Amino acid sequence: MRALAAFSRFVANTFAVWVLLFAVLAFLLPAHFLPLTAYIVPLLGLIMFGMGLTLKVEDFKEVARHPVRVAAGVLAQFIIMPLLAWVLCKVLNLPAEIAVGVILVGCCPGGTASNVMTWFARGDVALSVSITAVTTLLAPLVTPALIWLLASEWLPVSFAAMFISILKMVLLPIVLGIVAQRLLGERVKLAVDVLPLVSVVSIVLIVAAVVAASQAKIAESGLLIMAVVILHNGIGLGLGYFAGRLMGMPLAQRKTLSIEVGMQNSGLGAALASAHFSPLAAVPSALFSVWHNLSGPLLASIYRRMGDADKAQSQ
Repeated sequence: MRALAAFSRFVANTFAVWVLLFAVLAFLLPAHFLPLTAYIVPLLGLIMFGMGLTLKVEDFKEVARHPVRVAAGVLAQFIIMPLLAWVLCKVLNLPAEIAVGVILVGCCPGGTASNVMTWFARGDVALSVSITAVTTLLAPLVTPALIWLLASEWLPVSFAAMFISILKMVLLPIVLGIVAQRLLGERVKLAVDVLPLVSVVSIVLIVAAVVAASQAKIAESGLLIMAVVILHNGIGLGLGYFAGRLMGMPLAQRKTLSIEVGMQNSGLGAALASAHFSPLAAVPSALFSVWHNLSGPLLASIYRRMGDADKAQSQ
C-alpha cells in the first residue's frame, strides 16, 4: 500500500506531464480515445466523490474565522473569470461554440489543484480549501445562472438542464463521499492515499476524450483557442492577485486569491460542454486543463520566492 501511495504522489507531482502527453496522443490517434467520451461524466463524478472523501468539518472553520476573506474569494471566483471570458469572446469575436466553451470554463468553480498550488506557493491553504469547497457547493446554482446570463447570446442555454446535470455530476458524488467517509471512519485513509492517482487518471482521460472527439476542429482552430485560454488564465491569475491587494489582504491571502481565481474546475467544464453543447465547446476546458497545470506550478514557484514580511498578519 505504501508503494501505491508513493506512486500516487509521483503521478500527482507530474500531473502536467501526463495531461500534456495524453492530449498529444489523443490528437494524433483519436480513434483510440473516442470510446472514452461515454465516460466523461462518470469520471468527473469519481473526482467529486474523492473530494467528498477528503472534506472535513475543519475545512469550513475558516469560513467562520474569516468570513469576509472567504466571501471575497468566492465573489472574485464567480465574477472575474466569467466576466473576463465574456469580454475575451466579444473582443476577439469568437465563433459561437468556442465562445460558449470559453464562458463555460470561466463560470466553473475553483479546481482542487489550486489547493496544492497554494501550498507550494506558501499561500493560505485553509483559505484556499474553504473557497474551493464553497464555490463547488454553490456551483449547481451559480454556474448555470452565469452561463445562461453570459452565453445565451451565442447559443441556447437551459438553466434547468444544467442545474440538474451539476447536481448529478458534482453535489451528489460529494455527498456520497462525505457519507462514505462517515461510515468508513479511519479505513477511508487507505482510499485517500491513492486519491491523487485516481484524480489524475480521471482528468487525463477526460482531456484525452475531448481532444479525440474534436481533433479536426482543434487542427482548424486550436491555436486560436489556446491563445484565448492562455489570456483567460493569465489575466485571471493577475486580477485575482490585485483583487486581494485592493481588499487589503496580506501577501499569503493575495497569493491564494490569485491561484483560486485563475485555476478552474476544467473537468466540470468539459463534462458540461459535452453534455449540453458540442465536442468543440468542450475544447476550451480541455486545453485549460492542460495549460493551467503548466502555468499554476510556474506561478507558484514565483510566489514561493516572494517575501513573507507580512505573513504574521495572516495568522
